[in-house]
Amino acid sequence: MTELEAARARRWWADRATVRRIDRAAAFVEDVGFALLFPNKGVVLPSLYDVASDRPLFSPAGDWGPDADRVWGWKDELPRRGLAWYGKFVRGRPSLLAPSLLADLYPRRGRSDDFEDAGLSPAAYRVARILLRSGPQSTAALREALDVEGKKATDAFLRTLAELSRGLVTTHFGVEDEGGGWPTPVLELTARAFGIPARRSPDAARLRATRRFLDTMLVARPYELGNAFGWGADAARAALDRLVDQRQAFADPPRYRSLAFPPG
Repeated sequence: MTELEAARARRWWADRATVRRIDRAAAFVEDVGFALLFPNKGVVLPSLYDVASDRPLFSPAGDWGPDADRVWGWKDELPRRGLAWYGKFVRGRPSLLAPSLLADLYPRRGRSDDFEDAGLSPAAYRVARILLRSGPQSTAALREALDVEGKKATDAFLRTLAELSRGLVTTHFGVEDEGGGWPTPVLELTARAFGIPARRSPDAARLRATRRFLDTMLVARPYELGNAFGWGADAARAALDRLVDQRQAFADPPRYRSLAFPPG
């Protein structure tokens, strides 16, 4: 294990007791700021499952396991309690955001109807307007409202939900038992589920989010930050350079380092 890998393991709670309760799960997300729900091969980011289990995600027999089942339930309950945002955001993958980081990443005014300025696809606007008008809705109810039938329509519907997540328009918000099978996730507008400050300096918010990312990753390249938050490499590099200018980070070309992990 390299020095960076060891430092990240400590930063990402690998040396702490296994997380078994939802309040500890919320504390983990608040501490690291962002986390994947489950680890992804080849993607070096903190994940909730990694701190909630001491076993591989799948056993040699391919079993899902009780730890994975518990984490799967937390993804819907954490947002419902206002403890963490959940959706497909970090690198477009199922992930969680601390409310404090969400406030800095949220790109609009913080009003329930601010998605009207988000440049969404027609289908995404339709879903968001249903939520605005009718309140939280299960994905089953949304499928019915949009008359989603067949594989092609289902694939398009899933792309629409991913678009809404990536734009931080919606979040999961509990589940609804439709009777038989797995409970159906409920969606809600992010701005209504979480208190997004109406008056924020976009530049200051982006700088705080950049520092949060670097403090969690310890070492990062611009494209890693850009891919994580959907900013692009150029915007990410500019934000990282501002941190260096303000002596809140170290430049170690082509990488940047947190103050907690200075160049050797």
